[in-house]
Amino acid sequence: MHLPSLDDIFTTQQERDEAGLEKVVYISIKDIDDFPEHPFKVIENDEMKEMVDSIKEKGVLVPTIIRPKANDRYEMISGHRRKKASELANIDTIPCIVRNLTDDEATIIMVDSNLQREKILPSEKAFAYKLKMEALRHQGKGTSRPMVGKLETADFIGQQNNESGRQIQRYIRLTELIPKLLKMVDNDSLKLTPSMAFRPAVEISYLTKEEQTSLLDIMECSDCTPSYAQAIRLKELSKSQKLTPKIIEEIVSEEKPNQVPKLKISMHKLDKILPHSLKNDNEREKYVIRAVMFYNSYVRKMKEKQDFQR
Repeated sequence: MHLPSLDDIFTTQQERDEAGLEKVVYISIKDIDDFPEHPFKVIENDEMKEMVDSIKEKGVLVPTIIRPKANDRYEMISGHRRKKASELANIDTIPCIVRNLTDDEATIIMVDSNLQREKILPSEKAFAYKLKMEALRHQGKGTSRPMVGKLETADFIGQQNNESGRQIQRYIRLTELIPKLLKMVDNDSLKLTPSMAFRPAVEISYLTKEEQTSLLDIMECSDCTPSYAQAIRLKELSKSQKLTPKIIEEIVSEEKPNQVPKLKISMHKLDKILPHSLKNDNEREKYVIRAVMFYNSYVRKMKEKQDFQR
């Protein structure tokens, strides 16, 4: 015979149902650690300032999601920006939903919640997709091909984010770039310089780290980036182990169809007339441009003076 428990005797059904629901609790910000290898940047920009002002006025309206750790500490899953804004607003506690999650479950929720933001850099997508891919593979381990249901993992992630599976794989390839080249891909999305387009960057990611470093040095000296076709050639030569710094320079320096024409002047000639205090090519270029502008202004004034005297 089944005997009722003390909870059954002294609590109502509604109280027992509510006990099983997730509750919002206020946790000290100092007790919450960031998610390890969190791929999304928390930047103190204008948007952060607006969030700080909103929190000062209304508080944190959407609870964060955290999970318990050892020693009475917690790990942030969703809400890193709200946590940072609360710190800047001098607020000690933040509303949280505490969930017991495995590492893979926590990773998937962390990625999915952050991918809802409007502005996401290519580098953020790259590492976020990589983390989610690894988490989903762990959950479906033992299969010869990484699958989620009837879909390959990349296609599954793509369907959830309005991307093709191939595009997901391209983003993940970006994680193989050295940091300075990856920063250039972010700059391209932000309309900043120096920059490199997405598709050439994907092909460049197949180069070894040493080859990428050589390419970066050449790009900085030549003030140019490889086209998509050139990036494919670099990738194929790297694959066949025939890529050298000299070949990289020859390929990158080739004139592209849409390339802005550049005036080439012998540095040997310029060294004789430019101040030795100029430290690099950028300073030398600015000095030459100012000199030409000054000369043009001088010629124009002399012509005006001659016209006046006539």
